[in-house]
Amino acid sequence: MGFSCGIVGLPNVGKSTLFNALTKAGIESANYPFCTIDPNIGIVNVPDERLAVLSKISSSKKLIPTTVEFVDIAGLVKGASKGEGLGNQFLSNIRETDAIIMMTRLFQDEDVMHVIGSIDPVRDINIVLDELALKDLETILNVKSKQERQARTGIKEAKILFELMVVLEQIITDGKMIHQAELTPAQRALTDGYRFLTDKPILIVANLSESEVNDPTQNVYWAPLNQKAEQLGAGVLHLSAQIEQEISELEEEEAKEYIAELGWEDSGLNRLIKAGFELLGLITYLTTGEIETRAWTLRQGMLAPEAAGVIHTDMQKGFIRMETVSYEDLVMVGAWSKAREKGVLRQEGKEYIVKDGDVVHFLFNN
Repeated sequence: MGFSCGIVGLPNVGKSTLFNALTKAGIESANYPFCTIDPNIGIVNVPDERLAVLSKISSSKKLIPTTVEFVDIAGLVKGASKGEGLGNQFLSNIRETDAIIMMTRLFQDEDVMHVIGSIDPVRDINIVLDELALKDLETILNVKSKQERQARTGIKEAKILFELMVVLEQIITDGKMIHQAELTPAQRALTDGYRFLTDKPILIVANLSESEVNDPTQNVYWAPLNQKAEQLGAGVLHLSAQIEQEISELEEEEAKEYIAELGWEDSGLNRLIKAGFELLGLITYLTTGEIETRAWTLRQGMLAPEAAGVIHTDMQKGFIRMETVSYEDLVMVGAWSKAREKGVLRQEGKEYIVKDGDVVHFLFNN
């Protein structure tokens, strides 16, 4: 299953620089608006230290991490919802993603022009959010008009949809995002089908200067940005896209040394990848053996047969039960056979909700 995060923001806030670092794709990153026209897509490994540990326990020949997709979407401008700056195309690109990484700029640099001419991350976020909301409002009004006509003829489903659109219209009009709406499960299911732009989870990435990245509170825009994030129900992650690109160009050992010199436990990129994975509501379960140790992606709340189906649909159809042990317990006892002897290996059935870090073996009928 594929999951994608769209990197969104105004032009020249560092999106392409960050994407370069994430994917080492070497895409064009230049000091002028709309450098990115078509979206760039990169599949990125999710860092997971557990794989190497399990690999040693099982003497695995291969390690296979799970992945997440990042999409570098061209910079939006005011009026995008009306087609300004190729806005309709760019908004359509956002619609296809599952979550939004909203990048905003906090650093001052006379050599890198800002599309509006000054630094104000909250203003920039509001511009992007307004365009997302206006595009959603356009969709809502179109659906509302169509369903209102059909509801007059007595079609029950049309009446339900019309009433939902009235609720969503009010949400947008009140300046809120659809993902903040209090909807019934049935309404939520109907809403999900439209892939509204303001219904996607958001992570704000604050792009700081190299001198401020270790202490973002030095930046005058940091506190207002966090207040805005709290209003949106969004997380905030800070980094310097320039430093992250420099790190990405180093060999592995050199990169580790540089990160240590900066006083960091991990790079901003790894933090971003993990945060993006969590933003999508994903967890990882693990399989391990002599052939390979592998991480598999699941949505939170999925049941054991669905987890088996991630590997192969036949495993889901013929699911019997799942043998599982937590990663921590397996590392503690040191081997799958010992997990069985020590009683930490469990047998779980069809109603078991798989947890992050479960190390599993499926039993199924062919």
